[in-house]
Formats: sequence, C-alpha cells, structure tokens
Amino acid sequence: MLALPATLTLVQANETVRAIETAIAQGSVEKGAFVIDATALRGFDTAAIAVLLEARRLAQAAGRTLSVRAAPAAMVELSGLYGVDGLLGFVPAATSAPHADLRA
Repeated sequence: MLALPATLTLVQANETVRAIETAIAQGSVEKGAFVIDATALRGFDTAAIAVLLEARRLAQAAGRTLSVRAAPAAMVELSGLYGVDGLLGFVPAATSAPHADLRA
C-alpha cells in the first residue's frame, strides 16, 4: 500500500509517480490490487487525478488492479467531472435529492 501525501498538486506529481513506480516494482499489492491510501490527502488539484490515472496504468502493466481508499469527496467529484471516476474505482455518494434545473 502507498499512502498519498497531504498535498498532491503539480509540484508533488513527479515525486508521487516515482513512489508509485517503486512500490509496484517492490510488489506492494493486496489481493492482486495495488492499493493507494488517500486518507491524508487534503490539498490537491487536477494533477492528482493524472497521478492516479498513471498509477492505474502502471498497476495494469504489472498485472494488477488499482484500489484507492479513503478518497476525499472532492476528488471523487473532480474525477467525475473528467469522466474518469469509473476508471479509478470511485463510487460517488448517492445524493438525497435530485439536482434542480437551474434554467427555470
């Protein structure tokens, strides 16, 4: 398992990808999945989504799946805006009420 840092922006992206590469090369897997723990993640931008997509690609190349644990709700929402939430295995929380039509 690899834990993401508290901040994952463009500044930390290359370092985080290198850590992912190292963890996968060392065989860091749980039940066939490369697991990323996002519990500590508080600050991020779109680079974090790109890092997770790269983690997915690297995991697949190693014959593994990607599992992201404890992703912040804002990250799930951001990945949904880009249409990649399904690729990353995020399941958005169900909303309690339908969205209002703002055109009215």
